[in-house]
Amino acid sequence: MTEMGMAISNPYKGTRKLGYIGVALAGVSIRIAYENNRTAVDGISGEIQVKGPNVFKEYWEKPSETAGSLIDGWFKTGDIAVFQKGSYKILGRNSVDIIKSGGYKISTLEIEEVLRKHPAIEDCAVVGIPDVEWGEIIGASLIMTRDQETTTAIREWLKDKLPREKYLENI
Repeated sequence: MTEMGMAISNPYKGTRKLGYIGVALAGVSIRIAYENNRTAVDGISGEIQVKGPNVFKEYWEKPSETAGSLIDGWFKTGDIAVFQKGSYKILGRNSVDIIKSGGYKISTLEIEEVLRKHPAIEDCAVVGIPDVEWGEIIGASLIMTRDQETTTAIREWLKDKLPREKYLENI
């Protein structure tokens, strides 16, 4: 990002985890923040926010953009990630691949990745469906490889693979 230098990297020495981007570099603070900029606990997804000497001070002559991008010195990157297994994993962009449901920011890409592992699913697309109570609910459209699999069976299969807030009600 032009607003900052590097903030997170996989180690030069040590184990690199497939699909993960690494850990905070020396002198840089990273937090995963969700609703109202609250810091998430490990395993809960939210926006990557960065604080450190590598972060810009302000947008030139754009105070409203600066105010929307910085909160108490934390730069809001717009990247949605999770910290798990000792490393950060990007799940998508805040404005594109994310469903906002009941205070959670849920990656459509993460759910699609799980769905594609089911032997009866050839391809899928996950979307947010507007909902008065939750903001959005999760919906999925599936291309099946065989007809005999029911959506009830797929939902049951998903229970062990996704946390409750990412569970599909609408297939």
